Amino acid sequence: MAKIGADIGGTFTDVVLETAAKRFSIKLLTTYDAPERALLEAVYILLGQAGLQPADVELLVHGTTLATNALIERRGVRTALLTTEGFRDVLEMGTESRFDQYDIAMEKPVPLVPRRLRLGVAERVAADGTVLLPLDQAGVRAAAARFRAEGVASIAIGFLHSYVNPAHEQAAARILEAELPDVSLSLSSEVSPEMREYERFSTTAANAYVRPLVATYLLRLDRQLKERGFRCPLFLMLSSGGLTSVETAARFPVRLVESGPAGGAIFAASIAAELGIAKMLALDVGGTTAKICLIDDGKPQRSQGFEVARMHRFRKGSGLPLRIPVVEMVEIGAGGGSIARLDLTGRLTVGPQSAGSEPGPACYGRGGGQPTVTDADLVLGRIDPAAFAGGAISLDVEAAEHALAILAPGGAEAMTMALGISEIVDETMVSAARVHAIEQGTTIDERTLVAFGGAAPLHAARIAEKLGIDRIIIPRSAGVGSAVGFLRAPIAFEISRSLHQRIASIDYGRLDALLTQMSDEAHAVISAADGKTERVESRMAFARYCGQGYEIAVDLPMRRLGPADGDFLVSAFEAVYRAQYGRVIRDLPIEILTWRVTVSTIAAAAGETPTPVETHRILVPALSRSVLDTATAEISTYGVVTRTELRPGDRMAGPVLIVEDETTTVVSPAFDAEVDARNYLVLTRKSTSSENRP
Repeated sequence: MAKIGADIGGTFTDVVLETAAKRFSIKLLTTYDAPERALLEAVYILLGQAGLQPADVELLVHGTTLATNALIERRGVRTALLTTEGFRDVLEMGTESRFDQYDIAMEKPVPLVPRRLRLGVAERVAADGTVLLPLDQAGVRAAAARFRAEGVASIAIGFLHSYVNPAHEQAAARILEAELPDVSLSLSSEVSPEMREYERFSTTAANAYVRPLVATYLLRLDRQLKERGFRCPLFLMLSSGGLTSVETAARFPVRLVESGPAGGAIFAASIAAELGIAKMLALDVGGTTAKICLIDDGKPQRSQGFEVARMHRFRKGSGLPLRIPVVEMVEIGAGGGSIARLDLTGRLTVGPQSAGSEPGPACYGRGGGQPTVTDADLVLGRIDPAAFAGGAISLDVEAAEHALAILAPGGAEAMTMALGISEIVDETMVSAARVHAIEQGTTIDERTLVAFGGAAPLHAARIAEKLGIDRIIIPRSAGVGSAVGFLRAPIAFEISRSLHQRIASIDYGRLDALLTQMSDEAHAVISAADGKTERVESRMAFARYCGQGYEIAVDLPMRRLGPADGDFLVSAFEAVYRAQYGRVIRDLPIEILTWRVTVSTIAAAAGETPTPVETHRILVPALSRSVLDTATAEISTYGVVTRTELRPGDRMAGPVLIVEDETTTVVSPAFDAEVDARNYLVLTRKSTSSENRP
C-alpha cells in the first residue's frame, strides 16, 4: 500500500509517493488553468515508477495555493457582506492604525467587498449575547433582492457579537438560502467566532470570496480521483498543521491559505524530533516565496492570526488579517522565480514579484525575459542545466545570461549581476530570520538550520554564514519537503470561541458548557474524516492583564474547571507571562477573552530509518565545475557528486555541489559535508567541524 502527498505551489507541483520500502518524488510545473492536471500527471508518473495502481493508494493528502493566490491576485467571486446596520464600513476602516506612520501616501489594502455590496440590516446583540434589537427579516429579504440584482455569488454574514449569540446570523442565513439558493454563504459565527469585528469580518469575507472557487476545485479533484479508480480518502492540509476532509475544507477554505508552508513546518519538526534538535531554524524556499519558521523542542510555533496579500514589502499591517489557527512563520517574496529589477534610483532589487511557472524564469525557455534568482544561480554555476528537476526541464544558460545582461547597468557582466541578485536574496532571507527571531524573543546563531524546498539547499550555506550558524541539515527529499510533511501530519481541527471572563469571577458552569460544546464539534469533524484512529484533545485559553491589547496562550488541563482552579489559572498565566516578558504585574486583574479546543488523531512516527554507520569514507569527487563563490566573489572549482551515489558515513570537504533530482546542495568552502545514518546531509562549519560531527 502507498501514501501520496501533493503540494501545489506557485511555480512547482511537488508530489511524493511513499511505500513501506521506498519513497518516490517528482516536481512538475504548476498548471494554473487547471491545477489538478499537473497533480494527476505527477501521481500517474510515480505510480508507474512504483509499479502500483490507483487502488493501491491508501491515503492522499493535498495542499494548495488556490485560496492564497485568489486572495493575492483578487481573482475571487463577486462577494457581498450583510452586517449590522451602521457597520458596513468596518472592512474599510479596519483598526484605524497605520503600518507606516510617516508615509503620507500610504495605501491600505482595498477590501475584498466593495462598499455598494456591503449592506446593513437592523439587529443588535449585546456583548453578553442578550438580544437588544430583533433581526429585521424584511430588511434581509430586501438585501437579498439587491444581491440578486448585483449578480452576487457569495455572501459573508457578520453581525456584532455573533460569536456569543449566533441566532441572528443563522436566521439571516435561512432567509438568504431561501431567496438565493445558488449563492454560497459564510457565517462569521462559524468561520471565526471570536472577538474583534474587523478581524472577524475580514476572515469571513475572505472565506466567502474564495469558497466557490475552492469548493468547485476540491469537488472536481475528488470526483476525478474516484473516476480514475482511487478509493482512498482525500485529505487537505490546514494552515494549522493538521489535516481535514474535503467537505470541511470546502466549507472553510480560508483555513487552507498557508497549507503548503504548514506542511514544510511539520516536515522540519519531524526532523527535529528524530535528531533530538532542541532549537531549529527551518528554511523553506520554493519557486515563489521563502518561509522561515522556528522549531523549539520538536514543535513549530503557532499563532491565532495571519495576514495575507501584504501590499508594502510584506510589512506587517499592510495585508488582510485572517483570524485562523496557523503555524507561526514569516513568508517573504524570495524564491527561485523572484524577479530582479532596477528600482527608480537604479538600485538592484529582487522580488516580491515572481515569474511563477508561466512564463517562468528566462532560462526555462517558456517566454520569460526577466531575470530571476534561478537565472542567477544557473549563471553562477550552481545548477547543472541538464539535471534540473531530474532532467525534466532543460535550462537555457544563454537565455539567462541575456536576461541578466539586459538588466545590467553600465555594461556590467551577467556574472556580476548574478552575484548581486544572489547576495540580495540571501540578505533578504537573513534579515527576515533575524527580525522574526527578535519578535519571538529568541536568537538565531545557536540553532541548527534545516533547509528544504527546491531553492533552499542552493542558498543555505551562505545564509548560515551570514547568520553565524554552524550546522545545516539537508534532509532526504528536501526539494519536496512540504509534500513529505503532509504525510507526517495528524487529522486535526481547532475551534476557538470568545467568552470574556475575569479569572476572579469566572462563570464555571457557562464555561464548562462552552468547552463541552466545542469539544463535541471538533470530535464530530474528526469522526467524519476518520472514525477509527486514536485521538487526543487539548485546550487553551488566551488571557491578558486588564487594560492590555493582546493576549498570550495558556494551556488548560483536560478536566472540568471549577472555583478551586482560580489560583491555578493565575499561576499558569503568570508563568507564561514571565517567560515572555521577564516579569509579572502584581495586583492587576487577569481576564480571558478566547478559549480554544483542538482535537487531532495521533500521527504515527514516520521518520527515516537509520542505517548503522560502520565505516567512514572520505569522498573525493571525480567531477568538478567552476562556480562563483558569493562570499569571496571569486571563481572556485567545486567538486560535483550525485546524491544517489552517497551512503551513510561518507564525508566531503567543501566546496562541493551535491546534485539530486529536486535540488542541488551547495557546500561552500566554509563547510564540510557528511551523510548521517538517515541519509541526511549534515553540513558543519570547518572551524568547528572536528567538534560537531554528528
